[in-house]
Amino acid sequence: MSTKAQDQQMPWPEVAAWRKAERARLIEARLEISAEKRAEMAARIIKGLDAAIGDMKGRLVSLYWPFRGEPDLRGWMISIIERGGAVALPVVVEKGHPLVFRAYKPGDKLEKGVWNIPIPAEGESVIPNVVISPIVGFDAQNYRLGYGGGFFDRTLAAMPTKALVIGIGYEIGRIATIHPQAHDIPMDRIITEKSI
Repeated sequence: MSTKAQDQQMPWPEVAAWRKAERARLIEARLEISAEKRAEMAARIIKGLDAAIGDMKGRLVSLYWPFRGEPDLRGWMISIIERGGAVALPVVVEKGHPLVFRAYKPGDKLEKGVWNIPIPAEGESVIPNVVISPIVGFDAQNYRLGYGGGFFDRTLAAMPTKALVIGIGYEIGRIATIHPQAHDIPMDRIITEKSI
């Protein structure tokens, strides 16, 4: 029996409580890493992203604004644009609904979104062909433990075309299982400072 099938038999309240505790533990561990060390790790993650994505020309890459010790890819955003790609940022429009993506380039007006994370203040929705998703934790089947809002899973399920979905985080987030449920969508790849 697959891990996902086994985990679907585990009662959801038990899984939800476990995820909440594991999420808190992993975020705390991530925040204990010095800013300098996190910057070094982010540089290695960027090398992995470049290898996984390849030519940026004509690509629309959805990134994110770093939050609570996540890998900071803002410098990489600029390099995507310099190499002929474009960038979008995810926007929470309404709780319990999919994210939308808005085009972004450095210098565009930003406003505070959910959790005070900067988002493009205006602009049309776009459909990225590469989605970079921050992860708190992850398992060997490429399932992602996020912040618990379900935004990324809802968004990926609702996208009209299949994007290359890459979860990124630190190796300390590697766990045996996230106890995947029917609504969880695995990433195509997970990239950390140590592996793809």
